[in-house]
Amino acid sequence: MKDYRLRGLFKNEKIRKLFLQSWSVSWPMSLVMFFMFFIGLTDVYVAGKIGKEVQAAYGLATQIYFILIIVGLALSVGTVSLVSRLYTSGKKEEFTVAVDSSLAAALVCGLLLTAVGLIFSDKIIQFLQVPDILKIRASELLRIYSAGVVFSYFLINSNGILRASGLIRNSLITMALVCALNAVLNFALAFGTPLGYRGIALATLSSTVIGCGMNLFYLRSRISKLFKFSFAPVKTVFSIGWPAGLMQVLWQTGAMALFLFLAALPQHNVEIMAAFTNGLKIESAIFLPAFAFNMANAVVVGNLLGEKNRQDAFLIGIVTAVLGVALTLLMTALVMLNARSIALLLSPNIVVVNECVRYIYIALLSEPVMAWGAILAGALNGAGDTRSIMKITGVSIWLVRLPLSFLFAFTLKFGAPGVWWAMNLSLLVQSALISLRYFKGKWLVEKLPGAPEAVSVVIPVE
Repeated sequence: MKDYRLRGLFKNEKIRKLFLQSWSVSWPMSLVMFFMFFIGLTDVYVAGKIGKEVQAAYGLATQIYFILIIVGLALSVGTVSLVSRLYTSGKKEEFTVAVDSSLAAALVCGLLLTAVGLIFSDKIIQFLQVPDILKIRASELLRIYSAGVVFSYFLINSNGILRASGLIRNSLITMALVCALNAVLNFALAFGTPLGYRGIALATLSSTVIGCGMNLFYLRSRISKLFKFSFAPVKTVFSIGWPAGLMQVLWQTGAMALFLFLAALPQHNVEIMAAFTNGLKIESAIFLPAFAFNMANAVVVGNLLGEKNRQDAFLIGIVTAVLGVALTLLMTALVMLNARSIALLLSPNIVVVNECVRYIYIALLSEPVMAWGAILAGALNGAGDTRSIMKITGVSIWLVRLPLSFLFAFTLKFGAPGVWWAMNLSLLVQSALISLRYFKGKWLVEKLPGAPEAVSVVIPVE
């Protein structure tokens, strides 16, 4: 296997072809991710204009909201892996059934998690050991976000189907409109109505509902005229998706633990939590190419494995990762050179700004490393190898990041910068382990978990 890898890397025409194939999916995904980032940035900006307490409460509420949509994200990973293979395999009937069944599963799970969020949102916020000044605001925001969970599930899953089946530009149009609506409604509802900060969450809910309607229209050529449901594709989607879901649980609960660490700091804890919220939003802008290329890699690798083209599947993962890292380096440099100006846009509070700038200078050093690991992880997700990513993420978060954060911040008394450095070290470990898994190549010859032989891709080792 090693020989064909080395030979392929030096075939310029092949690399050029793979680059163009990767870019054709990556650039629309990059724009989609930009729109999603802009939504979050607008939310943070409006929250900061209202006050630092609202900004911190927004950060807390959205962390819990992301935990509620983890199952939806997991289903999307499984759906993309399965649908992308079936789309290029020529099995039209199986493809249609998979689309219908995955959408149904997303709606059912979304309704269940909506109910969980609405019933338990107040209890969750009250349970957390955060300053009382944040609890009422965070509870109200979380209730509104919870009401929109089912719509988020449909939007996430339908976007995954669109990009896995050659309609990624339709997904781009949907997210462009969702972004524009969210931005306009943010200002209109928060500053033009008595809703105040509640308007931030209502803007997201309203724009998401509109996006669901658009995607349903675009999917009319992918959904069967008479709805066809089967447990077989749902089983495959869940088999691939549950490790991705558990990975998100490990990631989001790890982020929540960091919020609680910061809340326990003896000085300026609310300001530091607000700075962390702002820093994560700024960092997400830099991570846009990496996350977009992560999802693009899942699609193109899945499509190539559906065609039983193992060699190009391996090479395109590397080509996509190199391209993503290059763009990430450029964006990292731009943000670090303008750190204070960017931080001032998100908060007028000088303590929040100073801590946010410090976060940027420390945490962003690991962005290229994070990008490399994340994009290769996208290829593994497209191949259905989600369990290895889940295990690696668990190790990096719970055995490296959190223990080191506590050690640096409290035992060694480095405070918040200790947490930022612990994050860097954990990302280094995570990317190294993902790279090791990728270059071993076992994921190239493994069939989709839970898939019947008809939809598995088992290619004999040469």
